Amino acid sequence: MSHPPEGRPDLTSALRQVEVFLLGETPTLTRLQVAEQSGVAPDVADELWRLLGFPHASDTDVAFTPGDVRAVGLAGDLMALGVLSPERQSALVRTWGRSFARLAEWQTTLLADVALESGADPTTQVADLAEQVLVRVEQLQDYVWRRHLASAAGRLMTEASGEVASALAVGFVDIVGFTSRSKELTETELVGWIEGFEATCTDIVLEHGGRVIKSIGDAVLYVADDLGGAIEAALAITEQGASPDEQFPEVRAGVAYGDVVARLGDVFGPTVNIASRLTSLARPGSVLVDVGAHDHLTGHTGSPDEQHEHDPDGPYELRRLRRTSVKGYSRLRSWAVRRSRGAPS
Repeated sequence: MSHPPEGRPDLTSALRQVEVFLLGETPTLTRLQVAEQSGVAPDVADELWRLLGFPHASDTDVAFTPGDVRAVGLAGDLMALGVLSPERQSALVRTWGRSFARLAEWQTTLLADVALESGADPTTQVADLAEQVLVRVEQLQDYVWRRHLASAAGRLMTEASGEVASALAVGFVDIVGFTSRSKELTETELVGWIEGFEATCTDIVLEHGGRVIKSIGDAVLYVADDLGGAIEAALAITEQGASPDEQFPEVRAGVAYGDVVARLGDVFGPTVNIASRLTSLARPGSVLVDVGAHDHLTGHTGSPDEQHEHDPDGPYELRRLRRTSVKGYSRLRSWAVRRSRGAPS
C-alpha cells in the first residue's frame, strides 16, 4: 500500500475535501435514489445527466447528494412549465454542460497556477483557495448571468414594444481568422492579444467621438452620434490591422445608421443587428455601411444605379455591393466605403 511522501497530505483526502466543499454535501445517494426522490423518471434524469456532460454512474454508485435531487427536480419543473420542451431540452441542457465544463476547467487551472506560484503544496493550497475564492466567483458568475439576461430581455422587449429610439451610428469590428490564430497562442498570449485589440479599438473609437458599448469575444461594438466619426473609427481600426505591426490583428468592420434604443448601457434594435451582419459580409480590411448610412452620407434615398458614388468634395467614396441574404434580412443592401482620393486620413 502506497503512502503520501512525508509532509505531503493524502491526495484522496484533499480531493474529498474539495468535493464536499463544492457540492455542499457528502455523496450519499445512487442515481435511482435521485430519480425516486426528485419525482423524475430515471430515464429522463439519466438523459439530463448525459446532456450536461457528466460521467455515467451505475445503479450502485453512491455519487450523488440531495443537491442533485433538487437540481433534477428543478429541471422537471421547467419541463412541466414547457420551458424545457423535448425540442429545447437537448440544445439548452447541452449548452449549459459545455459552457460550464469549459469554465470549470479554466477556473481549476487558474487555482492550480496560483497555488504553484505561492510555493505551497498544490494539493492543500487548491483546497484552501477553493474555500476563499469560489464563493466569490459563484456570486460574480450569477451577477454576470443576470446582467446578460437583463440585456437580452431588453433587446426582446424593445423590438416588441416599438419604444422611441434616437438616431445613432453603430459600428462592429471583428477579428479576421480569430479561431485559427487563437489555436496558435497560449492562454496567456491569447488574453494579451485580445486585451491589446480591445484597448486599441477603444482608444481609436474615443478619439473619433464614439463610445465602446462592449466587447463580444473577437468583436467590439461601439456607437457614435456622428456617422462620420463612426466611419473614421472603423477605417482607422482596419488600417491598423493592415499595418506591419503583427500584434494588432487583421479586422473587418460594418457601420449602420438609424434608430437605436439605449438601455442599461447596451444598445438594441435593427440598426445594431444590421451592423453585425455587415461585419460578417465584409472582406478583410474593409468597411461596409448600410442603406441608412448611405442615405445620410449622400443626402438621397432609393436604389442607385451607379456602381461607384463619389462626391469630389465629399470625404468618402461608396461602392455598391450585390444584395446578400443574411440571417434576419433576405436581401441586405450594403456599400463598401473608403476615403475619397486625396482626402486626409
